[in-house]
Amino acid sequence: MRIATWNVNSITVRLERLLAWLERSQTDVLCLQELKCDAAAFPAEPLRAAGYEAAVHADGRWNGVAVLSRVGLTDVTRGLTGGPAFNGSAEPRAVAATCGGVRVWSVYVPNGREVGHEHFAYKLAWFSALRETVARDAAGRTPFAVLGDFNVAPTDHDVYDIARFEGATHVTEAERTALTELRGTGLTDVVPRPLKYDRPFTYWDYRQLCFPKNRGMRIDLVYGNAPFTAAVSDAYVDREERKGKGASDHAPVVVDLALEAD
Repeated sequence: MRIATWNVNSITVRLERLLAWLERSQTDVLCLQELKCDAAAFPAEPLRAAGYEAAVHADGRWNGVAVLSRVGLTDVTRGLTGGPAFNGSAEPRAVAATCGGVRVWSVYVPNGREVGHEHFAYKLAWFSALRETVARDAAGRTPFAVLGDFNVAPTDHDVYDIARFEGATHVTEAERTALTELRGTGLTDVVPRPLKYDRPFTYWDYRQLCFPKNRGMRIDLVYGNAPFTAAVSDAYVDREERKGKGASDHAPVVVDLALEAD
């Protein structure tokens, strides 16, 4: 089974590329973030014609998440248990589904904006709710993973130049502690396994030629429990999809699983 995550940065703008990538990559389950559309505007019909069901959690703002599957889609959950609100809004940043015997969460963690900003406190509270929500599944026997844009670089090696991030979000001790606590539920970062690039960044700003200069960050992550991690046969960042006109500023992260048949 091939499972992937991709911050598509507007599914409406990126639909043609998304459909082409699904065909080319032969992905079975795809977690999407930053849909930038509401549920009614989600392109369910073109995706269904391509063979994919969809679980969507979106309201048309700058957020929105989905799980696409061509191997079945059941037990959909939208939102986190006890998830915090920001400015009175419970933003659509998390959706879960069971696909082909694997349980996945697609998550779009708040950016945090600036250290000390109320959005930064919201980000940490959101991480806490995520940890509490997934703890039972993480400790279970079913292959389980949390995939998405975590807006945190786990280590200094996951940014192109740590000195340029001094005092900024995405690399603070508090954010990395939140990741550590999430892993403490029984999850492992599965992507630093066989990789096709020495520095597998997943995000490059559109500005200042960041992609051609490889000034990126690894903030799109796959955290799997023990049954999920034991089944991983390959993992890579599809850097090629970041190239060309109309690309998202994030690249897909792909994980292959060798699962035993029921």
